[in-house]
Amino acid sequence: MRRPTARGRTTRGRAVRGAALGLASVALVAGCTTAGTRDGTAAGASGGAAPASPAPEAPRPEAPRPEPSGRTPDGTLLVADFGADTVTFVDPDAGPVDSVEVGEAPYGLVVGEDGRAWVATAEGVAVVDTHRRERLDLVPYETTGLDPGTGGEYRGGGMGIALAPDGRHVYVGVNVPSGNGTLETIDTGTREVTATTAVGRRPFDVDVSRDGREVYATGHDSFDVTVVDTRTQDTRRIEVAPYGTEGGLGSWLKPHYAAVRPSDGRLLLPFEGERLVVLDPETGRSAVERMTADTHQHGVTATPDGTLLVVGTGPIDPSEDAGPSLTVRTKDGQERVIPLDGPHEDVAVSADGRTAYVTGGFTRDGYWNGISVVDLATGDTRRLPAGERPLGVAVLRSP
Repeated sequence: MRRPTARGRTTRGRAVRGAALGLASVALVAGCTTAGTRDGTAAGASGGAAPASPAPEAPRPEAPRPEPSGRTPDGTLLVADFGADTVTFVDPDAGPVDSVEVGEAPYGLVVGEDGRAWVATAEGVAVVDTHRRERLDLVPYETTGLDPGTGGEYRGGGMGIALAPDGRHVYVGVNVPSGNGTLETIDTGTREVTATTAVGRRPFDVDVSRDGREVYATGHDSFDVTVVDTRTQDTRRIEVAPYGTEGGLGSWLKPHYAAVRPSDGRLLLPFEGERLVVLDPETGRSAVERMTADTHQHGVTATPDGTLLVVGTGPIDPSEDAGPSLTVRTKDGQERVIPLDGPHEDVAVSADGRTAYVTGGFTRDGYWNGISVVDLATGDTRRLPAGERPLGVAVLRSP
């Protein structure tokens, strides 16, 4: 049973506790720990001191995967296999149907209206034809210092990735293990890098404004969002630290993922199932709204009607915090928290808005090779096998 949300502790208490737990792990280079995985190897982890508690595997499909034939059906899921070098195509009812090699440790992905997926890997950005299920290209990074010996979530290379509204450019946040990251701009027509811009440290997520004039790179280890003008490459840094920056690289209380609110273009950044930072990227000002899940939070997405979905990965402190969950928050701030079984990372929503797909891949308490399928009307969940340590996820659909 889920423990009721604890609201008795103070903001200062949460910040001090988070900083203290984070400082205990600062030797791990940045503010995300390394926890055990299913197979005993080290897995990167964002915030938390709880020991690994591997979740049960989803049932594996019995039938062999069919060979590609014809166009990939709408509604098929595409997931980035961070534990392999592939993306996997997943039937939302039956499980994996095919996979395509893209490059080492794929992280985030985005799919355009033309059916081409852009996948941020350690080696470069892969271009995948999702209709024919084949890789078309691998665009290498221009950023230097991408230490090939660094693994897990600290590995060099692409992390967050986003596509311009007009489809002409892809923006990828590139992690440089030794320091601040970069934002690389790729021309989707020529498949060449056209700009490299300095941003914050470990750009977990990248988002684009509704008019395509700005890109927002969320710097996990620098407590910030870097606003990049897509025409001039000028930048503005906005600190996002509702608990403060105490603990530095070792802090647990950092920004991870963001979503652009459809109604007004503000950025929504959840923290710890307690606070939602609503950031105006034009003025740099932010407000903080209350959240109720009381758990460490990562992946987010906003639906066209303004509903916000936020993935809870699990507690920082199991004695005080709640477990994994999916928060469904309406545009007027009402929340429903749906418990999930085991660690999760990112989320996508079906075209009709009725179903959420939450990946079980890359979180601090280990991972499992599947997706939780959540009925958003009833809160019912079921498990679906999906690739190897699935992280980024998208729902394929026709324009």
